[in-house]
Amino acid sequence: MNKLDAALLNILTKDARVSFADIARQLDISRAHARTRVQALVDDGVIEQFTAVVNPEKLGKVISTFIDLKIVPQHIEQVAEELASKQEVVSLYIMTDLRSLHIHTLTDSYEAFDLFAKENLFGRQEVISVECNSLLKRVKHRRGGARL
Repeated sequence: MNKLDAALLNILTKDARVSFADIARQLDISRAHARTRVQALVDDGVIEQFTAVVNPEKLGKVISTFIDLKIVPQHIEQVAEELASKQEVVSLYIMTDLRSLHIHTLTDSYEAFDLFAKENLFGRQEVISVECNSLLKRVKHRRGGARL
């Protein structure tokens, strides 16, 4: 990947709906070259998909909670797969110690999160410990930039 591709990705990260003509103008290249470079990035797997970013608050999902679970190591894959299938779970990661799951959930209320925790986390023999914190304020997110 070169500087042109990096600049192109920066443009698409901010607005995946930008036209090839606009990309070409911003990068001072032809529209055909912009299209070719984008397609090459797709073909190489650098760009996995073009998607919409949905504001969960507009859908009533105002409680963003981060959970760190310690799991009996031989059960980590099974617990991860089971929790990943839950609608409240928006991201889930197995950490390098191979016994920790880092989970992000979105719910419409603390009561809904409490119900999720009671039904899916507490009382499970595979779970060693549970730590969770709710988001107070988002300052920067994966796509970069401030979110007000």
